[in-house]
Amino acid sequence: MATLNNKAVVPTKFELHSKIKFRCHKDIACFTRCCRNIDILLTPYDVVRMKQRLELSSKEVLTRYTRYEVDEKTTHPLLFLRMNDDEERNCPFVKPKEGCTIYSDRPAACRYYPVGQATHRRLDDDDKTPIHDEWYVVVKEEHCQGFEEEKVWTIAEWREDQEAALYDDMNREWKNIMMKQDIPKDKIDEKRQQMFYMASYDMDGFRRFVFESRFLEVAEIDPDSLEKMKGDDVELMKFGFDYLKYLFGISKTIRVKRAC
Repeated sequence: MATLNNKAVVPTKFELHSKIKFRCHKDIACFTRCCRNIDILLTPYDVVRMKQRLELSSKEVLTRYTRYEVDEKTTHPLLFLRMNDDEERNCPFVKPKEGCTIYSDRPAACRYYPVGQATHRRLDDDDKTPIHDEWYVVVKEEHCQGFEEEKVWTIAEWREDQEAALYDDMNREWKNIMMKQDIPKDKIDEKRQQMFYMASYDMDGFRRFVFESRFLEVAEIDPDSLEKMKGDDVELMKFGFDYLKYLFGISKTIRVKRAC
């Protein structure tokens, strides 16, 4: 997800079968122009991949490469990639000639470009269960010459080629939590905001919380799942989504042994 240039958004609703003509490569004149002066919203899986690629602790990644702000509607903390403090706000991972230095582990928003994903939350007409409708937009900025190339894709083909579909699968439960607008405000105090931040982005901190606090005295977690979470950030991330749903009263995803 990224802050889109609304003036450059093509006024058409794209579906998975819709086609676009686009190709980006190192020999194109506008190479890396799209990697500057943009706000890239990071997802939990984005941070996990960056952490593993850079071989850094969660704290180091979050301190060096991110900034956060609180969403006005949900009061959830949002994490953004920290751009360089230069005139053009260049991405810290992009080199002019080489391009992205973490390309195989780049964030979902970078994978999707020039496609943007839109999601609308509504209630089913019959049983009132939440439904998330997804569709796509195309961002056609003046500097981008990729649209002059001859390669044609469907949106579905583009997602698969860029591995964006994998990122969507990994982040879907988290996005559902982010989009939930009816969480009572008394459940989103400063302490819960901090827990939301930790369970979403700080896997090292969240692992310490699970294994070194009183959490396991209260929560009943499957031993096999616990063993996986000890050394697997992705497994821990997925458990973090369940924890957040329990924390905010969305669903009873965690079984409690006894009252605190």
